[in-house]
Amino acid sequence: MAPPCSLNRYLLLMAQEHLEFRLPEIKSLLSLFGGQFTNSQETYGKSPFWILSIPSEDIARNLMKRTVCAKSIFELWGHGKSPEELYSSLKNYPVEKMVPFLHSDSTYKIKIHTFNKTLTQEEKVKRIDALEFLPFEGKVNLKKPQHIFSVLEDYGLDPNCIPENPHNIYFGRWIADGQRELIESYSVKKRHFIGNTSMDAGLSFIMANHGKVKENDIVFDPFVGTGGLLVASAHFGAYVYGTDIDYNTVHGLGKASRKNQKWRGPDENIRANLRQYGLEKYYLDVLVSDASKPSWRKGTYFDAIITDPPYGIRESTRRTGSQKEIPKGIEKCPESHVPVSLSYHLSDMFFDLLNFAAESLELGGRLVYWLPVYTPEYTEEMVPWHPCLKLISNCEQKLSSHTSRRLITMEKVKKFENRDQYSHLLSDQFLPYQGHNSFREKYFSGITKRIAKEEKSGQE
Repeated sequence: MAPPCSLNRYLLLMAQEHLEFRLPEIKSLLSLFGGQFTNSQETYGKSPFWILSIPSEDIARNLMKRTVCAKSIFELWGHGKSPEELYSSLKNYPVEKMVPFLHSDSTYKIKIHTFNKTLTQEEKVKRIDALEFLPFEGKVNLKKPQHIFSVLEDYGLDPNCIPENPHNIYFGRWIADGQRELIESYSVKKRHFIGNTSMDAGLSFIMANHGKVKENDIVFDPFVGTGGLLVASAHFGAYVYGTDIDYNTVHGLGKASRKNQKWRGPDENIRANLRQYGLEKYYLDVLVSDASKPSWRKGTYFDAIITDPPYGIRESTRRTGSQKEIPKGIEKCPESHVPVSLSYHLSDMFFDLLNFAAESLELGGRLVYWLPVYTPEYTEEMVPWHPCLKLISNCEQKLSSHTSRRLITMEKVKKFENRDQYSHLLSDQFLPYQGHNSFREKYFSGITKRIAKEEKSGQE
């Protein structure tokens, strides 16, 4: 039998996509709003139903104002593995906690939500009638009720093997919905300025949430591209800033990425993207700059760095330099020096990114970035590290059968000192870390092998 519900137990109904990203997002947002996610929390892996202990309803509502991974949250009144267990659990829930929502002057309705099974209207009515023992004194109002209650039934994850009876049944008072509509309203398809690698809107908001972006933060993207990550951060009230080595992208010039459009129009730039969503007041600036040579005085400037570095697949990895590599130790170039484009190894790129984050983030600030990996060779030791940064989460998104990218979230936990800059070279992790340099070759090697295999099977 399920234990009696306590005051602070809530039920989260999660979306069934980006499964690995859900838990880090909820943890980050709870931390942002004063809650805490402990090991005792009941989570069910791939299940859409999570039971959480949250200190207050205000925190629960704030959580739902940000999350794109959760659909809804309910104050949990009862839970069981059968109708009998559910009813027993409900009878044990303190009546004084129910009364404010069931009194005679209130209006309400009860909804039935099933996961992985469809019920008939007759079956739904039968479940609602079975709750007559609850002390409802208000009137039913199906159109605009003051309070909404839900019965949620979980029939597992296998659509090919749907059980007769649910695995779990929950009853709760609806509190709020998440921000799933942002995925559509901020869709890249509707955006003025896009490029080959513009970040999906849903993932952009997930990254901002992993980074604990909040109002009046300053958020920086050193590989800004078309600015999709700036848009998501600005939506949450942060002031945004970025750099990119590509002059045409920063200024919205050159060939368009959209089908049937040859050249970019005058409103195709990052500022116009923020203006499109009423967020222009959060736009600080975007500069043409080389991420390998940050043009910043030493100091802490940013509350979060959120970025998607180029992997060398659809966008090249480049840095400025000269025909002859400048010897180490010489920082200034002759005034006659004209920068040219040189290759920028992935290991160097991530080394520079982590060092820059360690130097320029406020203590407690977060770095969120994508790390491409060749799946057959991936180990956790390949994730770059830095003595000033603590790994918070590491989530996989598959790109192909042999490659994926991992969303890495790190938090600055130590003030940067000069000796921290090269400490990674002393680590056993440095060699696997260098393995990222061959990602592009392995990516295309895998595609070539797959095509050859398909052609061979087609000839047989």
